[in-house]
Amino acid sequence: MEGPAHRTERVLHTVTGPLPASAVRGPVLPHEHLALALTGENDPAAGLAARHRPAIVRELSALRAEFGLSLVVELSCRGMGRDPRALAGISRETGVAVIAGTGWYQDRRHPPEVAGADTGRLTDILITEITDGCDGTGIRPGVIGEAGSHGDEPSEPEVRTLTAAARAALATGLPVATHTHLGRGGPAQLALLTAAGLPPHRISIGHQDLLDDPAVHRELAAAGAYLGFDTVGKEHYAPDAVRLRLLLALLEAGYADRALLSCDISRHGYLTEEGGWGYGHLFRSFLPRLRAAGADEELIDRLTRRNPLRFLGAGGRG
Repeated sequence: MEGPAHRTERVLHTVTGPLPASAVRGPVLPHEHLALALTGENDPAAGLAARHRPAIVRELSALRAEFGLSLVVELSCRGMGRDPRALAGISRETGVAVIAGTGWYQDRRHPPEVAGADTGRLTDILITEITDGCDGTGIRPGVIGEAGSHGDEPSEPEVRTLTAAARAALATGLPVATHTHLGRGGPAQLALLTAAGLPPHRISIGHQDLLDDPAVHRELAAAGAYLGFDTVGKEHYAPDAVRLRLLLALLEAGYADRALLSCDISRHGYLTEEGGWGYGHLFRSFLPRLRAAGADEELIDRLTRRNPLRFLGAGGRG
């Protein structure tokens, strides 16, 4: 019988190649953007372009030096301005590992390839990309996300893209991280993904810190899904005081293993050099408040390192 000493170590697929999970010694940001293009007539600032990359490099390098930041999960997927080569450059310059995503965002941002494609075709697109690399670069994604829906129930195109995400996850072993609009629609996403056969512990339901409904949080966590408390610092959507209250309620209900914490930096105005709170707001502001509320360092490590590694498939069943 094969004992623990002979088990194969789980490996993460980063933009610079395979990374043993044991090499991730510091915190992980499981829902961020480093290269993004969601700009449009109604939101011209929703982007992180090449001109912003020096500021991003300086910011991540400083977080690595000060807090030991080890890994960023970059959830810009197909149709969101994803740039795998830029991610690889940022990773090499900062020494911070980066995981790229694949899949499709909410239907308002679907690229033309989604229209008219059935679930089987969409699944094949994802499996090919996961196997061969993103956009002809050979850089393999390590997560499916952020796979989106916009309302309480997914639209017909979102049903197809989310179902394809689940089927591709089953075929490749990757987890699925979702986008919900202001936290709404998580139960419907979970029901759809699990109906396709994907176990709940391989699913993270995004932006739950924007939904002031602890009962829904308990429902998702009890089912076995992860919950993204991943817009930390976005006070214009919800105050961090509310996020902290919701997180404490989840912890007090016994679901410390289900929470993932991140900042979802999704426009250049959020960068510290442009006057924003930046990727480090979690470490500099929110975690000190969590510690003041009674969290010890074991819990902080669980929330910021062990939980995301487990979600990514590197820390056991979940």
